[in-house]
Amino acid sequence: MSSGKLNLTLKVWRQAGPDAKGEFVTYYAKNISPDASFLEMLDIVNEELEAKGEEPIAYEHDCREGICGTCGMVINGRPHGPLQGITTCQLHMRHFKDGDVIYIEPFRAKAFPVIKDLIVDRSAFDKIIQAGGFISVNTGSAPEANTIPVKKENAELAMDAAACIGCGACVAACPNASAMLFVSAKVSHLALLPQGLPEREIRVQKMVAKMDELGFGNCSNVGACEAECPKEIKITNIARLNREFYRARFLSNVED
Repeated sequence: MSSGKLNLTLKVWRQAGPDAKGEFVTYYAKNISPDASFLEMLDIVNEELEAKGEEPIAYEHDCREGICGTCGMVINGRPHGPLQGITTCQLHMRHFKDGDVIYIEPFRAKAFPVIKDLIVDRSAFDKIIQAGGFISVNTGSAPEANTIPVKKENAELAMDAAACIGCGACVAACPNASAMLFVSAKVSHLALLPQGLPEREIRVQKMVAKMDELGFGNCSNVGACEAECPKEIKITNIARLNREFYRARFLSNVED
């Protein structure tokens, strides 16, 4: 690990509001520690902007531990930056070189309108979940685990799919702005477990219908979603989503 400080040129997308015209604005990040995270680097830049009386760069963050999925932004053309399997908050400046020029922009998708600067409205994902991404079970004491047997293979696949944090990187990476990796992960982790079976047919149809209604594109098997997903969700979930959808259409008369 280099101990030298980094001096960087940032090309940051600035947009005052949803209807305002945006543009890249140049900033200089000086004497940045290689051990600083990408968000800490932006914090330093913002502190300097505020000290000069300028508007700080607006961006989203919360847990800063790669769990919440709120810190999405496109860094040099890649959602969450140049490394695989991590979120923006887990990206550290040691992965950049002194003198680098870094382009930082918001996720680009019709269904994710820009609110300000690097912040986009990802409530479309919430609407998809509200359409059917849940199960109806009686609350109360947890049942004894062995009363509901689950195949080990299904349990592992369900937990892998449940790792999706809904950050939207899959949408930002896809040339069609498709949300099918996100939806397929949510459908898979419920459809693979017994607790999710009562609403199996209704769930997939309603979530797909809401996804289409909100303006997300279709999957064309590019695979960029899997490559950029910080939780490494597999596109095999999309194949499962398609199977679940056609199965549900065959078995059910649920309206879209």
